[in-house]
Amino acid sequence: MDLSIYLQDFKEQQNPSFEEIQLWIQEIEKAPRLIKSSVVDLQDEQLDKSYREGGWTIRQIVHHMADSNLNAYWRFKRTLTEESPLIPSYNQNKLAELVDYKEPIDESVQLIEIIYARFLILLRKMEPSDYKRTMNSEYFGVMSLEKALQRYVWHDRHHLAQIELAKVNGC
Repeated sequence: MDLSIYLQDFKEQQNPSFEEIQLWIQEIEKAPRLIKSSVVDLQDEQLDKSYREGGWTIRQIVHHMADSNLNAYWRFKRTLTEESPLIPSYNQNKLAELVDYKEPIDESVQLIEIIYARFLILLRKMEPSDYKRTMNSEYFGVMSLEKALQRYVWHDRHHLAQIELAKVNGC
């Protein structure tokens, strides 16, 4: 899979069909396996490589993906049960400096698998109209769940591309 496109900025697809949304859900389903297979055989030294000078290490990326995917799941649940909830942002760079981001990645990989198993149950049961519901993100502004889903698929692929780049050209 060529991940180079995911090193570019996110580009929203306007007015996606429900069939396209279903394809994104299939991408979400693949994500935990792709993440796990990209890091399963890496040693500590490799996990501490970065895709670019000053960028996050593979270890930090995996821990970030666990945190981010937990937030994605929670944001969807809030948006499905509240009217355009305010979704606070968080400082992901500060989180990446916390002590748990220096720990082994096994638990974060498991957390990604568990969160996505639950997230997929929710996504597969949603009606087309549910994807039109909106959240009010402090960072992105008003955003529909269809746009959020696109963003989360891109986000996983974006970080997978960074991991692959770090494995090849690690700093």
